[in-house]
Amino acid sequence: MSKFVLLLGGTVQVTDRLLQQVAGARVLAADGGIAHASSLRLKPELWLGDFDSTSPELEEQYAHVPRQVFPAAKDMTDGELALNEAYRLGATEIILCGAFGGERTDHTLLHLTMAVAHAAQGRKIILSSGSEEAHPLVGGEYTFDFADETQFSIVAFSQLHGLFINGARWPLENVELSFGSSLTVSNAVCGNLHVSLHSGKAILIAAPQVA
Repeated sequence: MSKFVLLLGGTVQVTDRLLQQVAGARVLAADGGIAHASSLRLKPELWLGDFDSTSPELEEQYAHVPRQVFPAAKDMTDGELALNEAYRLGATEIILCGAFGGERTDHTLLHLTMAVAHAAQGRKIILSSGSEEAHPLVGGEYTFDFADETQFSIVAFSQLHGLFINGARWPLENVELSFGSSLTVSNAVCGNLHVSLHSGKAILIAAPQVA
């Protein structure tokens, strides 16, 4: 297994859980996302992007990190460039750190849909800000290690067929969920959370409790 952390430009709250998740991973930074490296105790091996959101202070602090510089007029985001590079380097597991928040809602939505698209190809990928985590759901079974009372929602990106939720305040059994439904929003863990899905694409967004 080769785990990579990609540092993106959204918000990050440093938690014990997040520090444990990123420990020992190889690290790539996308443009201004490198600002999270110090607080997460990470040392990026590569810094990618067009560097339009990198401050002079970050330029100086991380001048030693090798760079791949791209023009601002390009056909993909800095985050997607970093993701593609991680897979080129052999990543088998990826954490998109700083994937939520910031000033760009379009980037947040892209990170969520991009993660689901890669999960549909059989790749292991999650997103985290420390205070929130997102886990793509495609056909299959999933078990999560969230503590009791952790709030979570499942947001459908397509029609969902055969959705089961166990270990939750409001369990579901073999539900057909339409795209755009709010039925699976604002649930809570009650025991060991287990989700299975016959077919469709969705994402589970949870708020792990911070000690």
